[in-house]
Amino acid sequence: MRFFYNFLVHISTFIVWIAQFFSSKMKLFVAGRRNVFAILESNVLPKDKTIWMHCASLGEYEQGLPVLKEIRKEFPLHKIILTFFSPSGYEIKKNTAEADVVCYLPIDTISNARKFIALSHPELAIFVKYEFWPNYLHELKQQKVRTILISGLFRKSQLFFKPYGGWMRNSITVFEHFFVQNEDSKIMLQNIGFENVTISGDTRFDRVSQQILHNNNLTFIEAFKEENLCLVAGSTWKEDEDVLIAFINSSSNNTKFIIAPHNIKVPDIRKLKERITKSTVLYSEKEGKNLNEYQIFIIDTIGFLTRVYSYADIAYVGGAMGATGLHNILEPATFGVPIVIGKNFENFPEAETLRQRAGLFSVSNFTELKNILDKLISNTSFREKTGMICGHFISNNTGATSIIIKHLKKN
Repeated sequence: MRFFYNFLVHISTFIVWIAQFFSSKMKLFVAGRRNVFAILESNVLPKDKTIWMHCASLGEYEQGLPVLKEIRKEFPLHKIILTFFSPSGYEIKKNTAEADVVCYLPIDTISNARKFIALSHPELAIFVKYEFWPNYLHELKQQKVRTILISGLFRKSQLFFKPYGGWMRNSITVFEHFFVQNEDSKIMLQNIGFENVTISGDTRFDRVSQQILHNNNLTFIEAFKEENLCLVAGSTWKEDEDVLIAFINSSSNNTKFIIAPHNIKVPDIRKLKERITKSTVLYSEKEGKNLNEYQIFIIDTIGFLTRVYSYADIAYVGGAMGATGLHNILEPATFGVPIVIGKNFENFPEAETLRQRAGLFSVSNFTELKNILDKLISNTSFREKTGMICGHFISNNTGATSIIIKHLKKN
C-alpha cells in the first residue's frame, strides 16, 4: 500500500504542476516549494536546536499558535520552524514573528521527507489537528524524533479505522502522544490500539479567550455603529449572502449590519454592494464620509474581523450555508455574542455542542434565518441569555495549551 501511495503522490505532483498554469493558488503552491531546502540550509545550522510545527492552513495555525507562544517561553534556545501545506496559510503568515523559519512543507515523497528532516533536524515535531503525511511520519520515526499531535480530531471515515488501513495505522505509531479534542476521537484511537491519548480539548479556545484582553477598539466601527443594534456577518460566501441580503433588504432602519466577506476581490465586492438596497459603505471608501449615515458596512480588507466581532450584538458566521466549510465560531463566542450559521456543520463538533446548549442556531433558508434573527433583534433578554451561553462555552473550555506544555516539560 505504501508503494501505491507513493505512486499516487508522484502522479498528483505532476497534476498540480500542470494546474499551476490555470490556477493562481496552484501557482503559489508550486512556486513556494521551489526554495524550501535553500531556506532551511540558509537559516538552520547543524548545531541549532530546533522544534518543528506543521499546520495545514491558517485555521490550524490559529490552533497551534497558543502552543507556539508557550514553546517560545519554555524553550528559548530552540529555533522554531513553522511549515504550511496550503498557500492560504503560508501567504498570510510567512512573516510571522512567532517562528524563526516559515516555509511550505514539500510534497510528501520519500526523498523530500528525508531531506527536510535532515536539514531541519527537529528535536520535537508537532502536527496540528489532522495533517498526516506517511513519509514524513516514517522518517521522523526512523530518526527517533519526539512527535506529538495537538487538537487532534478523528472521524470514522479516516483510513486509520478501515480494515485495509493498516499501513496508515502504522504511520501514526510515531506519535509519542495524541492530544485530542473530544471523547469520540479518544475512543476511536483506543479501538485501534492507541492508549497514549489525552482529551485536552481544542487549543483554539485558548487562542480566542485571550482576544478579549486585547485592545479591540476600531474607531471607524464605533462611528458607524453608534448606539444601534449591530449584526456582524463574518467570512461569508455567496450562499450565505443570498439569504442575508434578502433579510437586510427587508429589515428596518434600526439595525446596522457589518459584512466581512471571505472573498474580497473587487468585482465580487462590487456585485455584493449592488445587491443591497440599503445605504452601504465600503471600508476602502470610508475616508471623508459620515459613517453613522450608513446602515451597511462592508469590510473589503482582511485583518479586522476578530476585533469587529467585539462590536456585534448578533453574529452570523459564514461557510456552512454552502459546502465550503464553517468558519471560526469561537471568535464571536468569546465576546458573548449569539451566533447564527448555515446548515452544513457536521464536521465541526464545537458548533454542534454550542447548538445543543442553545448558544448557536443553524438555519437552512431565508425563512428560518428571518425567524431567528427577528427574535434575537426584538427580544433583548433572549439575545443576552444566548450570548452569555456562548461566553461561558469559551471560558469553560480553555486549558488545552497548559496540558500540552506540561507534558512536554515533564518528558
